[in-house]
Formats: sequence, C-alpha cells, structure tokens
Amino acid sequence: MKSYIIYLSCILGLLLTACQKDDYRLNTNMQPVPHLTAPADNKYVKLQPTTSASVTFEWDQARAEDGSLVQYEVAFDKPNGDFSSPVARYTSDGGGVQNRLTLSHKDLNSIAGKAGIPSLGVGKLKWTVLAAKGYNIRQAAETKLLEVERPAGFAEVPADMFLTGEATEAGADLSKAMKMKATAPGVFEIYTSLKNGKYHFAARNSGTPATYSWSGSALKEGGETEHTAGTNVYRLRLDFNNAAITVTRINSIGLWFAPLNKFLFELSYQGNSTWAALGQQIVFKQESWGRDERYKFRMAVTGSDGTAADEWIGSSNADNNRPTASSPLSYWELKPIGNNDQWNYCYKFATEADNRNCDVKVYFAPDKNYTHEVIVK
Repeated sequence: MKSYIIYLSCILGLLLTACQKDDYRLNTNMQPVPHLTAPADNKYVKLQPTTSASVTFEWDQARAEDGSLVQYEVAFDKPNGDFSSPVARYTSDGGGVQNRLTLSHKDLNSIAGKAGIPSLGVGKLKWTVLAAKGYNIRQAAETKLLEVERPAGFAEVPADMFLTGEATEAGADLSKAMKMKATAPGVFEIYTSLKNGKYHFAARNSGTPATYSWSGSALKEGGETEHTAGTNVYRLRLDFNNAAITVTRINSIGLWFAPLNKFLFELSYQGNSTWAALGQQIVFKQESWGRDERYKFRMAVTGSDGTAADEWIGSSNADNNRPTASSPLSYWELKPIGNNDQWNYCYKFATEADNRNCDVKVYFAPDKNYTHEVIVK
C-alpha cells in the first residue's frame, strides 16, 4: 500500500508540473492587409443619403501565423491624416471577420461632415484597413482616397429641436425654449408668433446645444436670425435633410360651415400654438331630411415668396357621424385635406351644440397630434 501511495504522488507531481508549463501562449503574429481592392483609388461618389444606396469597400485578407481568424476595421481620415486619430472607424461586415465593409451613403455623408467637407461640397476621404489579432493591430500596407460630393442637408440630424430667442413667445431663456414637432425624419415645425428681434433654433434646451439659423431659405449651423416684420403668427418648418426652411405666415383660421357654404367666424391666435373663438352661437341648418351640422377649417396663409393661399384642414374621414361622449379623441384630429370641396372631410357638431353658444379651439401643440375641441356653454 505504501508503494502505491508513493506511485500516485509521483504521478500527481508530474501532472502539476505539466500544467504549470505554458504550452498554449496566444500567437498574435500576422501579416497586415497587403492590398485594398475596391473602390478604385480616387473614385468619385455623389452621395444620396435619403436612398438605400451604398458603397462596398474590399481588401485582400491579412494572414495570421497560426491560421486563425483576423478581425478588421475600416478607418477614415482627412486626406493629410495619418490615422493616428481617424475621423471614423467601422467594423467590417460579418461582425468584423469579412474582408469587406458595406457603408450606406448616409454613413459616408456623416463621415464626410466629420472630415470637414461642407454641405453641397466636394472633398476627399482617405481610408485604410486595420487588421487585429488579439492585441496586435496592423495597418494595411496601402491607403486609398475616395472623392465624395455631399448633398444638401446635414450629416447629423438632431433628435429634437427647440425655438428660442428674444423674438419668440418664450424669450431668450434657453430652459424655456419652445419644442418643435417632428413631422418626419429630419423635419420639424412649430406654429407660433414672432416679434421684432433675434431668434435661433437649438438641439436641446439645456447645456450648450448645437444651434441653427437661416438666411434666404437655407438652414445653417450657428448664428441667429433677425425678425423685422413686426408681430405675426407663423409656421416655421425646418428640413435638415435638405438644409431648408419654409416660413409661412398664418393670416387667419376660419370655421367653414358646409350647409351655408360660408365661414361662420374666425378664430384668433391665443399664443402657445392655440387659436380660439369664444361664445359663438352655433345653429344647424334645417333640411328636409333633418338638421345639418357639418364644418371644417380654412387657414389663409402667405408663403415666404409673398403668395397668398388657402390650406383646408378637416377630418381624415370623408364623412362622419355626430360625435358623442364615447367618440375617440382621434375624431377631432386635424388633417390637411388639400381641397375646398363644400361637403367632404367635414366634422359634425355634437347634437347638444345646436342653438347654443360654444367655444371652438384649435391646437397645433408639438407634443401631440394636431386637434380641436368644441365646448358647449
């Protein structure tokens, strides 16, 4: 038994000695990417960030000494950059293991902006490939240039937008800036009044946000816009996709009463994106089949070019029943209806509004769908 124990002790000692021996050190040796194969050097690309267009970057594989996988990143820099601090780095397709990268025009537009190429400008980006094996990162033996033409618009579109400045209803205190409504990706609008003074747009209402102003019909970074046309109500619409602004003066909003084929009254601006007509008598029209109560709204506007126009606002339904206490909130939502047809896309007053005084209020608030209400007095 004693000999058997001594034998086991020797075996365990040999095993422990073998475990302590480092026979499995990570081999990080590799050769860098030898050639960049696509796109061709100095290839010109006109970027279209609003489409699904893309550019594919390809290169020869880097070779690991132990034959294992190598991971790749594509680095972009300014033409005179040395990639010590690239403007952007993107992991290759397949989670970094494929020797190609597919980048959308939108991503390339963002990279071009970071490299200092202005909106609508033409400039060059230098690119190369970084191969990594463990902690060993090797830059490709080649670099290439890609010439890009940026579209109108901003490479980076803010998530939110606020209106602020002495000319606005909220004044120049950034914390009280008025939030704008996002109506589409990169598009914001607000219905508000402006008085003489300066104003601008901000990406946040705190800290030191990116700011924007406009000149002519072009939106630009930084600066302020001065309003000199006196106090009026406007719809300001910003389009960051095309670096454009549309300024529309709202002259009036009237309630169109379809049975009489005329406007009953106008609503006056109350501030805070709200219009109201208070204490207005509503009388339905008697027809052979019953009493008619259909209505919608017309907005009389003047464009930035001085052209007057009418914008009709009504229901999303061509026809409606009278609302009741159980009608959904969507019944009163305001939709552009694009025509001045006498009857279609009208709302109906509730039964209890007939021969009563009512308050009619229209809300273009940025935090919910545009809507209106009729309050029976």
